Amino acid sequence: MKKLILACLLLFSTCFYAQEKTEITVDRNGTGDFRNIQEAINSVRTADPRGIITIFIKNGVYKEKLIIPPHITNIHLIGEDREKTVINHDDHANINKMGTFKTYTFLLSGNDITVENLTIENSSAELGQAVALHIEGDRVVLRNCRLLGHQDTLYAGRDGARQYFENCYIEGTTDFIFGPSTAWFEKCTIHCKRNSYITAANTPENIKYGYIFNNCTITMANGINAVYLGRPWRAYSMTLFMNCTLPKGIKTTGWDNWRNADNEKTVRYMEYNNKGEGANTSGRVKWAKILSSGEAKEYTIENVLNGCDNWNPLTKTYQ
Repeated sequence: MKKLILACLLLFSTCFYAQEKTEITVDRNGTGDFRNIQEAINSVRTADPRGIITIFIKNGVYKEKLIIPPHITNIHLIGEDREKTVINHDDHANINKMGTFKTYTFLLSGNDITVENLTIENSSAELGQAVALHIEGDRVVLRNCRLLGHQDTLYAGRDGARQYFENCYIEGTTDFIFGPSTAWFEKCTIHCKRNSYITAANTPENIKYGYIFNNCTITMANGINAVYLGRPWRAYSMTLFMNCTLPKGIKTTGWDNWRNADNEKTVRYMEYNNKGEGANTSGRVKWAKILSSGEAKEYTIENVLNGCDNWNPLTKTYQ
């Protein structure tokens, strides 16, 4: 009888511990709580009473088409090493005519998600649009991550949703940072692999801020020498490069109207205090704005990302 009672108590305590555990380990080699990242995410409950759940991911290549659904929030994903902890898939838009928005390697739809030290890769050949990271969530932070792909690498994909990228590496060919979200890129490296377009913002008319690149460095693959800073996917697209290093391969005109002169009347394309051989604004299109120092003061993390809930990604607080 005593043995039975002890066994029951042990079982109860194990279940209780599993429910209350706020740190989860994923390891492909089977030494963690789960072998796959999706299994770890699926273990998090809606409005989980445990609060913030940290999922630590050990080094390895995780061949997954990963989804954080909208009802899963307050997750902190941390890779062991951003070069060696890789989430990989290889869908592209022309597989069974799936289109761009089903090609993601990682679909992040939940709010209040932080991702650190991870590589997110769409390793498809250049056969069409192929999204590595598709973000629908609000108050999303990526730090020290790599986003690898070709066309359409990063889709910042919900009107008014806010995302903050810090010390990230993002590479691609055409429109490889695109979508309608409000996104701040701080000290990121943006690597161009084709003579094409870096951004294709889709900022709605009623949303004040689109993409802000601050203290970022644009780099070019060998032989690349004719890259536009952006073109408008939607007429009121907003993009600002400020305090960035722009290499020689940036087009003298800087921006493209996507074959529609009417876009020139509505787009919100701006530059301020950039440096490097590609930063000379004397040949820029007349419909792009070069900010004065006074005008540039408006563009702070607090102003751009604050919203009605006073969110600040540097302190991760909101109310």
